[in-house]
Amino acid sequence: MTAVVRESRLPLPLRRRGKVREVYDVDADTLLLVASDRVSAFDVVLDEAVPFKGAVLTQLSAFWFGRLRDVVPSHFLSADAADIVRRVPALARHEAALAGRALLARRTEPVPFECVVRGYLAGSAWTEYRDAGTLAGEPLPAGLVESARLDPPIFSPATKAETGHDENVTYRHLAAALGDALAARLRAASRALYEAGRAYAATRGIIIADTKFEFGHAPDGTLLVIDEILTPDSSRFWPADRYVRGTSQPSFDKQPLRDYLAGLRHEGRWDGNPPPPPLPREVVEATSHRYREAYRLLTGRPLSLP
Repeated sequence: MTAVVRESRLPLPLRRRGKVREVYDVDADTLLLVASDRVSAFDVVLDEAVPFKGAVLTQLSAFWFGRLRDVVPSHFLSADAADIVRRVPALARHEAALAGRALLARRTEPVPFECVVRGYLAGSAWTEYRDAGTLAGEPLPAGLVESARLDPPIFSPATKAETGHDENVTYRHLAAALGDALAARLRAASRALYEAGRAYAATRGIIIADTKFEFGHAPDGTLLVIDEILTPDSSRFWPADRYVRGTSQPSFDKQPLRDYLAGLRHEGRWDGNPPPPPLPREVVEATSHRYREAYRLLTGRPLSLP
């Protein structure tokens, strides 16, 4: 596997090219998800790719799908390139391109909401609370500080945005859109996955501050967790030994990249719109290191690629 892949091109019908992944149709029951090393910040896809990022997203998702399969079933079938080629002979000449970053999955009917669980007050949740004392319009207790632990964790659904930001919505909004029964199932499944994930991560020295899940229905109606799960792109991972209430936390994600771009915006050297500015090599390398370190800590082994 090459260290950097900006996009995949495979002999299958391309269903969708997202910010990070290409999704291919395999057959009536199966999809192939291929994670590139593209990276976005402030809703702009950057020109530089982050080495090994796609492999971390795919392999860490595969790890979690396996570990949490008894909590909530998933769409996961395989992330082994040789196995994928055996199942999909049309990919016989593309095993090297699939290695590490391809995931074969059951086809589902996606639920059109992000299912966010917040165990700590950070990011957009902290901004809203600081300004209004609420989260998605719902009041929270007074006196909370940035990065405060939330007990119990808060289920905070959001709309799915193809471009721009997802929008936080209330549970009542979710129930009105999907019905009470499905909304309750989504909330219970999301909380169960988060609680199991953060309990394990705590044994590995990582705080999962918040995360988002996506769900879909299999043809038989079974609710499955889909897409990616508990990765540095979908979650906020903090080193437990550096956690301090009342301030922002270091994280295992694209924080070096965001910090660099935020500095440019503060200095008036970038307005936040395309085209993005070039990234220094050290920023790209620092971001890649954080992704791989998250993988190593959570799985107990370094990222290993053919």
